[in-house]
Amino acid sequence: MSIIEERRTEIRADEVTYHLAVATRTDGDRVEPGTRVMITLEAGGPGGEPVAEGSLDLDVKVASTVAELFADELLSVTGAGRAPRRRSAGRPAQQGRPWNEEMDAELERRWIAGESVAQIAAYFERTPGGIRARLPRVGCDPENPGCYLPVPPSRRTDLDGGQPS
Repeated sequence: MSIIEERRTEIRADEVTYHLAVATRTDGDRVEPGTRVMITLEAGGPGGEPVAEGSLDLDVKVASTVAELFADELLSVTGAGRAPRRRSAGRPAQQGRPWNEEMDAELERRWIAGESVAQIAAYFERTPGGIRARLPRVGCDPENPGCYLPVPPSRRTDLDGGQPS
């Protein structure tokens, strides 16, 4: 079942009131493939006069990139804040992106099969540090290639060779 999820925010900054609405279509906890994100902004000055208005209709896959572009460009135009951030040529394409269950399963499979951190990082287009950080989350020991993390003593059962809990 599809659910339309909408978030509305009102923010006052200086003497301007901003109204922001973001709406997406979800399937339970997941955003459906091909989902559109509708962003609407209205802002009024101290006398209620409009100072900003508009809307964007985006594919959910590009929403975070568009947000970064807007932030960088607006800050550079106004001179208020950081210099524009640009993706460096050597940065892996998937660095910083969320992981999903399928990716976690593939990470675990490759690690247990004996692939190196560098090989796995290249496959997932991530940094070696990102791979090492993710391995414990899927139960793998980042210090011992091809091995799972040991079961802690507090969680061991007779099957693990410890005391039942």
